[in-house]
Amino acid sequence: MARITLWFLPASWYCGVAPRQKLLLLLLAASVLLLLGTHQRLLRSPRRPHGTRFSKYLSSAESMEATNVQDAGLNYGVVVDCGSSGSRVFVYYWPPHNGNPHTLLDIRQMRDLDRQPVVKKIKPGISSLAASPTSASDYLHPLLSFAANHVPQNKHKETPLYILCTAGMRLLPDSQQAAILDDLVKDIPLDIDFLFSRSHAEVISGKQEGVYAWIGINFVLGRFDHADDEDATVEVTTGSQNQRPISRRRTVGIMDMGGASLQIAYEVPGAISFSSPQEEEAGKSVLAEFNLGCDVEHTEHVYRVYVTTFLGFGGNMARQRYDQRVINRTLDNNRFPNTLTGLSEDKPYLDPCLPLALSHTLVRDNRTVHLRGQGDWARCLEAIQPFLGLRNGSMAAAGGAYQAPINFSNSEFYGFSEFYYCMEDVLRMGGQYDSDKYSRAARDFCATKWSTLKQRLDNKLFSQQADIDRLKYQCFKSAWMFQVLHAGFRFPSDYRSLRTAQLVYDKEVQWTLGAILYKTRFLPLRDLQQEALRQSHPSWLRSSFVYNHHLFSLCLLVVVLAILLYILRLRRIHQREQRQADTLDMLWADEGELAHVSVFQKNRLVCPSPALSFPRGQVMTS
Repeated sequence: MARITLWFLPASWYCGVAPRQKLLLLLLAASVLLLLGTHQRLLRSPRRPHGTRFSKYLSSAESMEATNVQDAGLNYGVVVDCGSSGSRVFVYYWPPHNGNPHTLLDIRQMRDLDRQPVVKKIKPGISSLAASPTSASDYLHPLLSFAANHVPQNKHKETPLYILCTAGMRLLPDSQQAAILDDLVKDIPLDIDFLFSRSHAEVISGKQEGVYAWIGINFVLGRFDHADDEDATVEVTTGSQNQRPISRRRTVGIMDMGGASLQIAYEVPGAISFSSPQEEEAGKSVLAEFNLGCDVEHTEHVYRVYVTTFLGFGGNMARQRYDQRVINRTLDNNRFPNTLTGLSEDKPYLDPCLPLALSHTLVRDNRTVHLRGQGDWARCLEAIQPFLGLRNGSMAAAGGAYQAPINFSNSEFYGFSEFYYCMEDVLRMGGQYDSDKYSRAARDFCATKWSTLKQRLDNKLFSQQADIDRLKYQCFKSAWMFQVLHAGFRFPSDYRSLRTAQLVYDKEVQWTLGAILYKTRFLPLRDLQQEALRQSHPSWLRSSFVYNHHLFSLCLLVVVLAILLYILRLRRIHQREQRQADTLDMLWADEGELAHVSVFQKNRLVCPSPALSFPRGQVMTS
């Protein structure tokens, strides 16, 4: 076998001189090292601008195209958001996992042939079925049929379905919640063959909803990917014992101000210390620590998030609380005969939070209070600050909640809903937040006469979303947003890492995306295990090709060196055999010559020369 192997080597291998052989070996070794170096650089290519960042942009562009349902490798998932006013179904899909347990699934929202998101909404909310819970499955049937028509039929049995209920269902008694969920679990599998079980239908808390929203935003922004050289990073300390701090990409916090409530969620990367057992107990209710990775042993995707909701702190509810105080004060003050402020048009209540010269009325219990706008930004800030309910300088402490610290020197936030509307609809400065520019623009708007503002609205100088109600309450809401941000959450006035937005990468990000990311986090591990069962290679070899590139490179180097050593050994054996053969030939030659001499001498002794027998004088002729 060795001879056959050697035949494939050039003839110069055997008869070449030593310096040339050494040169060939050096060139071969240098080629192997260069190959390994190139391999390692390719493995680390995500750090390069045209690697992960380009792939992220490409992935974002691809997610805007129609989903290719003919691709047999795609997986699907369905989430139903059962809200207070209605229910919506979202269909998601993701390509096969790349096999690296340190990366998440690349989940995207499904789009139809018209490139529109596959979403459907029905009204009213599922909580309206509290008196007839057996109708719950019939209520959701249009949504589920809609999703089933978009997911390929051969993928139904492996497509998970999650039904998650929010605010409306939370208000129902536990018995009514259970009755509705039981009907869903019992009847839905009879009509729809999605992957659905009892654990897939639940009423989620406000804390869970906030965490899902935080996950969805950071996933779309790519904050769960490995950090590039130019990305901002943070040092993270997890709750695991003897776990060294890890450096990873900085996530973003989110603030969402709706009409009725205000919510904030952000990562707390450092260790938290509590000053008292009471504070620790309060902290547990607003802190969530979870692992987005598929392997609980790996802490690379362990996140500690602070999330809390402030009921009554939304823009509309805050204005209602403010109006109620105006009415109460006006009625209390008018108990005296000499003070009739606010009870007639000619003597209105001067409201600093309404645009200048705007006439407005409030009606409560058949009593009418007349208001007239002053448009005074500074006085409006003072008037609304008591509604923050600050205690110990914290808005969270006012409600008895714990507020985790924020590292304002190394953090980033996104503001949604009213944060964006206040800056964009009228002021037209949505995006990067600058407190100085924002306060000047808000002050100028408040001080502008109402007639001028109406004329600007008629001339379409504001955004398309701006209407007459937005103009009326813009002064108040802009001041409320400013106070919530700086007095409530204590953001510094020079903070420049807040961005207000409505869309992220031109997409509306729903908390349902974060929910399916969290619910399906173990699917990559399941796929890896199934792949392991299908393969017959040893586990160390399989894992090396899957994700341990360094081990693969080491094995390749060992194999190459072994081949070189084997060839050198064969060459030495061949040279030794050649020398032995030459030595034997020389010995045989020496022995043959000695034998020939001895025979010749023997013949001379036995047979004397014939010339001795010739007669004298006779000559021998040939």
